[in-house]
Amino acid sequence: MHAALNLTTPALLFPAISLLLLAYTNRFLGLASIIRNLYTDYKAEQNPKILLQIGNLRTRIQLIKWMQFLGIGSLFLCTMAMFQIYTGWQQLGELSFGISLLLMIASLATSLWELVRSSDALNILLSDLEAESSRQYP
Repeated sequence: MHAALNLTTPALLFPAISLLLLAYTNRFLGLASIIRNLYTDYKAEQNPKILLQIGNLRTRIQLIKWMQFLGIGSLFLCTMAMFQIYTGWQQLGELSFGISLLLMIASLATSLWELVRSSDALNILLSDLEAESSRQYP
């Protein structure tokens, strides 16, 4: 048998979720800036590498949207768990907190996936630099 969940356990997750959502928002804003710059660059010069980057960024924006959605769901259910425990609905609070943890795990896994896609985008840029370097210094 497990010990009963008390009000402080879900409260411990609050600061972590808030900081994570802030980090996700900063990633989104950074990508939005990059996309605007690439759009301007593509209008000036129709480079196919830019289209590859834009496709990758579109996927990353979708992943960040899901990271935020899952993180907000986790925060919502964490808050619900605290309310349910406070009002004496212990089992329902434990269920809400458990689902909150699962949503946080899913959010972190999505964040990891987005990180992999981010390194793919950097590899596109690095391949350009390597190709340019090999032409200049054979």
